[in-house]
Amino acid sequence: MSLSLSNDAEVLSQLIRSRRSVRDFRPDPIPPAVLEAVLSDAQWAPSWSNTQPYRVAVAAGAVRDRIAAQLSANFDAGMAAERAGWWGKLKLLATRKGLPDGDFSTRFPYPADLQPQRVETGRGLYNLLDIGRHDLAARDRQMRRNFEFFGAPTALFLFAHKGLRAFSVLDTGIWLQTLMLSAHAHGLATCAQGALATWAGPVRAAFDVPPPYQLICGVSIGYASDHPVNQYNPGRAQTVKLQVRP
Repeated sequence: MSLSLSNDAEVLSQLIRSRRSVRDFRPDPIPPAVLEAVLSDAQWAPSWSNTQPYRVAVAAGAVRDRIAAQLSANFDAGMAAERAGWWGKLKLLATRKGLPDGDFSTRFPYPADLQPQRVETGRGLYNLLDIGRHDLAARDRQMRRNFEFFGAPTALFLFAHKGLRAFSVLDTGIWLQTLMLSAHAHGLATCAQGALATWAGPVRAAFDVPPPYQLICGVSIGYASDHPVNQYNPGRAQTVKLQVRP
């Protein structure tokens, strides 16, 4: 992206508003110097007492491919069990193959007041992809793309220190936003994915993760393809303010 604006505020505003969650990547590897620059920028994110209560695991090449294969196999097993009804779920519990082992549950009921935004965003995305509401096979294929990192050459896995409770998760989110904006400024695309925290086992097997750290999400990162899905823009609410008082 070419930036030609005159001051820092305008540049930052353009970066924030033009960033998108990308769901189809080119396979081109990220030059090490570019990825290092993005990670270095993210390290300047603020945190509680500068504790920096997060860690990131970077998976590329063979490690990335191995984790993607394991996560995809877990997804396939889990979906097969779900589609098979109670017998499939019993088998899942017995074999534990595909049973989620994440540090945080990624499947839970959405609060009623947040459900409309979720439904509207999902409907717009699936309409763009021409996936019908009752086309379960197509929906499963699209969901599976999460665990293939949407074709991105690199996947990041973010861990938050459980000792700071919710505040380490808050700080990890600030770090993540800083990373995504820096990536965008460097010509890279990203997609933050809570789904990648569903199974922590394959990630922990590939990296030496200190015990206090819990997998909170993953990020696919690379260069966006020309696929129309990457133009999807669900927009934002006009305001989230509760009140304005003089």
